[in-house]
Amino acid sequence: MSQNTASSTNGTVTVVGAGIVGLATGVELLRAGHKVRIIDKEGVGAGASKGNAGHFATEQVFPLADPAMLAKLPGMLLDPLGPFRIQPSYFFKAVPWFMRFLINMLPGRRAHNSQAIKRLNQSSIEALIELTEFCDCSELMTLNGSLLVFEGTSIEEVTKECNHYSNAGVKVRLLSGGEVRQLEPSLSDSISHALYFTHVGHTTDPYKLCQAFADKFVALGGEILTDELLSIDKSIVDEAIVAMQLASGEKIVSDKVLIASGAWSKPFAKHLGHNVPLETERGYHLMMPQKSSLSRPVASYNRKFIITPMLDGTRLAGTVEFGGLKAPLVEARADCLFPHGKALLPELFADAKVTDGERWMGFRPSMPDSLPVLGRSNKQKNVFFSFGHQHLGLTWSGITAKLVSQEMSGKQTEIDLSDYRIDRFS
Repeated sequence: MSQNTASSTNGTVTVVGAGIVGLATGVELLRAGHKVRIIDKEGVGAGASKGNAGHFATEQVFPLADPAMLAKLPGMLLDPLGPFRIQPSYFFKAVPWFMRFLINMLPGRRAHNSQAIKRLNQSSIEALIELTEFCDCSELMTLNGSLLVFEGTSIEEVTKECNHYSNAGVKVRLLSGGEVRQLEPSLSDSISHALYFTHVGHTTDPYKLCQAFADKFVALGGEILTDELLSIDKSIVDEAIVAMQLASGEKIVSDKVLIASGAWSKPFAKHLGHNVPLETERGYHLMMPQKSSLSRPVASYNRKFIITPMLDGTRLAGTVEFGGLKAPLVEARADCLFPHGKALLPELFADAKVTDGERWMGFRPSMPDSLPVLGRSNKQKNVFFSFGHQHLGLTWSGITAKLVSQEMSGKQTEIDLSDYRIDRFS
């Protein structure tokens, strides 16, 4: 095991998970004076942090539990290539989560959850700017807004959507089709309107962003172990140290532990006495080698997917599938993104084939209230959590890292963590 040379005025911390959330938090903890190691069974940024759409989506202030979904839900679930689906073999396993999801559609709960989302969103871009500057990777963060485009949708419905966002405090402009193509000339003439979210951004390579955070973490004296955590010794978890057993056979001890394992966090939480309703959303992308001239992400209101310009090509991402952690990738769900991409970027993909692209599927850790689990355990004083960031792991990585680091260091957090604590499900 390599020697960790960071200052340890606040003790040692083991972070379980080397995704964007765990890496960002590791950096912030080192900055706060902790001695930190990160453990991950697959290594740096190997999961959803690598293959996401790369969108810093601060315009997404509405919880996924939307009553407007109810009428559409049966048809969406039955469509094997639809934007929202449950694999038939997984249906009954997902029912308890969906019951909680439905409860969060109630007006009071939905309004409460939306406010909690907004509190994180309002500070997330600033936190990421500061963190990327500190990690010497500002070039991987582009603040050029994003578009939500409409094809053939009535101006009344487009205006209603625009007002919906504006009334929620989101900075947005309504554009005509001509104005859209002035911003992005390569987009199809079929686009009649767009919402231009001016205060959001994207990264052209989310995996490189993870690597940059990891490089800074190691340069500061942090240690990254590629190993699997098998268990936490509950018999001494309330004492001065936490003991952990790794798959390699090694046993490690730490003053504090942070569970930041994304979709794999639920078993660790349960082992420590917390029954959290975490479910796995299987997200897909098709990475095309053709490089677009887009300067910002473009999401489709009608087609329910997003296009992001990347360093190595053009990423087509979207769809939500519930099927657990073990079912294999469904190639057709990645391939179905291609005709949508071709419809919006007809010249770029005129001679392209779906087989040109690289299919990918990753696991999003989602809670029924669309809020992450953050902060100290109410059962073990030296166990902390940061998981369940659903579609906003990249967006919230910087701000949640700062908040968890503040609490772990005994400081007042910039945002009250009450709405995000693990005991809200008790």
